[in-house]
Amino acid sequence: MGMKAAPFLLLFCAASAWAQPPRAADEFQTSSGVVKITPIHHASLMLQGGGVVIHVDPFHEGDYTGLPSADLVLITHDHFDHMDAKALALVRTSKTVVMAPAAVAASINGVTVLANGDSRDFGAWKIEAVPAYNLVRGPAAGQLFHPKGRGNGYVLTYCGKRFYFSGDTEGVPEMQALKNIDVAYVCMNLPYTMPPEEAAAAVRAFKPRVVIPYHYRNSDLSVFQKALDGSGIDVRIRDFYR
Repeated sequence: MGMKAAPFLLLFCAASAWAQPPRAADEFQTSSGVVKITPIHHASLMLQGGGVVIHVDPFHEGDYTGLPSADLVLITHDHFDHMDAKALALVRTSKTVVMAPAAVAASINGVTVLANGDSRDFGAWKIEAVPAYNLVRGPAAGQLFHPKGRGNGYVLTYCGKRFYFSGDTEGVPEMQALKNIDVAYVCMNLPYTMPPEEAAAAVRAFKPRVVIPYHYRNSDLSVFQKALDGSGIDVRIRDFYR
């Protein structure tokens, strides 16, 4: 019976493998090898470099099937599509380090708190927390969706390459003042962050070598691309909503 079942099992396993196509990822060369960045969903993505796996804003609407567990998790702020305990459990182990602002640490145990302006080393990686906030947009007069100081964007530096993940923000002065960013993942969606035109204006100010929109649900990315025509910035569109 077992002998007869073996070919079927082999076929089933092969079919299962075929059902999981390779995930699209970008690879960036550094002085110590490649950093690979894989889009997952919305503001969620995974970095791999130097033997380290970093998950950013894991969110359960993404597909984590077959993805490695995190050595480090970065959470930008405490909104449900960024601070998601269900998704965190999918990638966290007993050895995973979680870094996040204080608003996240109030709800999730075992968090290393990073405030705006703080930095930490994690192996060969340097993690810098930068401000992410609204300037004008909010749910009501006198309120903001993301108040200043509550959430982080992150700049990650590895072997000479600098990667920026905006978190939820408008084109704040701290974003526009960033220097020497090689790759920037920049949010855009209304009403919570900013429209593509404003995102493009902020990107023109700090001039990353590569920019990739994320957290862009229902935004017209062609507007963002067109606004950066002639800037010399490499605009790459990736599917965060498969």
